[in-house]
Amino acid sequence: MKLICLSGCPNKPCYILKFKGLTLMLDCGLDMGSALNFMPVPLVHSQKLQQLGNYHPKDGQDPAIEMELKEANVLNHVFVDSVPEFAAPDLTMVDMAEVDCILISNYSNMLALPYITEETGFKGMIFLTEPTLHFGRLFMEETIEYIARSTKGQSARRWKDLHQTLPHPLCESVNPQAWRTIYNREMMESCLSKVQLVGYSEKMDVFGLLEVSPVSSGYRLGSSNWIISSEFERIAYVSGTSTLTTHPCPMEQAPLRNMNCVILTALTQTPQTNPDPMIGEFCKTVIETTRQGGNVLVPCYPSGIVYDLFECLAGQMDINSLSTIPMFFVSPVADSSLAYSNIMAEWLSATKQNRVYLPDEPFPHGNLAKSGRLKSFRSLHDENFSTEYRQPCIMFCGHPSLRFGDAIHFIELWGSNPNNTIVFTEPSFNHALALAPFQPLLMKAVHCPIDTSLNFGQSKKLIRDLKPGCLVVPEIYTHPPAATPNRSDLKMETDIPKYTLSRYETITLPIKTKFESINIDPKLASALRPVEIRPGLAIATITGNLIAKNNKFELLAIEDKPIEIPQKRKRDSRGLIASSLSTSSTPLIPIKSRKPAEYLYGKLNVKEFVQKLSAIGIQDARVEELSKGCSIINLESEDTLIQVEESQTHILSHDETAKDKDLNRQRIRDLLLGCLNKF
Repeated sequence: MKLICLSGCPNKPCYILKFKGLTLMLDCGLDMGSALNFMPVPLVHSQKLQQLGNYHPKDGQDPAIEMELKEANVLNHVFVDSVPEFAAPDLTMVDMAEVDCILISNYSNMLALPYITEETGFKGMIFLTEPTLHFGRLFMEETIEYIARSTKGQSARRWKDLHQTLPHPLCESVNPQAWRTIYNREMMESCLSKVQLVGYSEKMDVFGLLEVSPVSSGYRLGSSNWIISSEFERIAYVSGTSTLTTHPCPMEQAPLRNMNCVILTALTQTPQTNPDPMIGEFCKTVIETTRQGGNVLVPCYPSGIVYDLFECLAGQMDINSLSTIPMFFVSPVADSSLAYSNIMAEWLSATKQNRVYLPDEPFPHGNLAKSGRLKSFRSLHDENFSTEYRQPCIMFCGHPSLRFGDAIHFIELWGSNPNNTIVFTEPSFNHALALAPFQPLLMKAVHCPIDTSLNFGQSKKLIRDLKPGCLVVPEIYTHPPAATPNRSDLKMETDIPKYTLSRYETITLPIKTKFESINIDPKLASALRPVEIRPGLAIATITGNLIAKNNKFELLAIEDKPIEIPQKRKRDSRGLIASSLSTSSTPLIPIKSRKPAEYLYGKLNVKEFVQKLSAIGIQDARVEELSKGCSIINLESEDTLIQVEESQTHILSHDETAKDKDLNRQRIRDLLLGCLNKF
């Protein structure tokens, strides 16, 4: 079994698994962290951003890159002045036409899918759950619409050839030549029309060779860990998993136990912080800011942890008598996100499912919207937004990168007031780098990264419970973060065999197919007559007709039929050639009878063999042991050597005449066969 890594970000994974002649792709995440290398795309003309000076090329650099780059003088950072681009998986290492199936673990790991289905030769199957499809579509739609608002021209290209000589952060970018602009809506719709929906624990057949089945990972609505199994091997792909109690269905551990191999990725991006204290810090920051009359900006994705933030924040504001402060949720897909989350009860935790049977909406944001405390809008240009907007308020909007979306507008609107606060909860982006093009800012910036996926302690405990045969993890998980090199607890250590994988690396795993399963026809099975060769072990010979179809094997009984043999062709009186079919006059041996009368098994007992030789007059047999199970018997009077090995025996005779040689060998062979067990 081979595993290939096509992504450099463990939290936006993409792997190729080759096993039993099939090629599977595990996730196809789109790394949006590359967008931080670009200038923000404001909704309207921004004088502050426009005032950033062009980068002045150094000696030896292409002068044309001056028009492609902007320099933030406050931090000496250089940004690309074009439409943001994203790091898609590098597909040059694999022929996508050979990929049989793609398994998607959650909606944040499917955003590169249109590049694969619409721009390569991929014709295979795509499996994901229903919530993954719906929320993945919302993520795609939001990004497409945000980028479509851009007034910038074509993407900048020249800087990519010189990126290693440019200032931070461009010098640290990896393979920018492979970065892509976002796809269009037509590509998205065509891509999503090709997926196949599956439910938890539903088994899907992949060309008769493997079965794939999703089980809840507890991370997001519809998020899955995948079980990939054959008749005798089982592999688990564990990506984006949480053991915490949040709104999705809890993680299912039992189906993942005793696997031959577990591929573990997408652990927490904030190993030094826990989600609960961060949510508490988030609520505390919002309450303190709004009490002082300030506004709070929360750059966020349109679904996911934002649902939990609505719930926790509303409760804390009630406690602190701030329930009159409005919460706004602005996104092109805001209404769809809130609606979908409340109609997918079967994918929610038991607590939220129970609310459906009261009856009540599972999420509090349904009641918050009805009471007017939470208001959702497609954009700032919505005709009702200006009517409903009032301050102080809490604004949830995209994008967390601060490179496109409505959040840019509010940074410029509120950035000069120190009473206002921007709170970063998304762990995928460097908040300091995200704010760099907007500096200097007077509004406060608070970093409260909330990542509910497995931390290193939880993942170690999970692996101990699952007890797999071997473990595969990204290489970055085997040593502590660079900021805390002495934290040995922040790395993956286990007692089981561990394999690591880095970007563009291929590893071979010790999982080989040794057996295949065959269905035996009941009529044939009933005719078997097992013979016990030792206590607890019985064997039987079988003769049948093996049918192989769609990688499934079936053994049927053989029906003996006369074989028709054509006669020789003869010319008739008119010179014409005539031929006919007839049954051969020679009796045909039935197929069932074409097998040995008996089968031999076991190891040769050399002592017994020498005694039998002595009984027929060969007294000078001399045994020389070469190694365990291997010996030579020298018969000097017969000029013969017998070489005995574990799985075979050779008789070498040097008699002068061919007749004597054959008789001698046959006599010794018969004695030797008499020393073996038969059935």
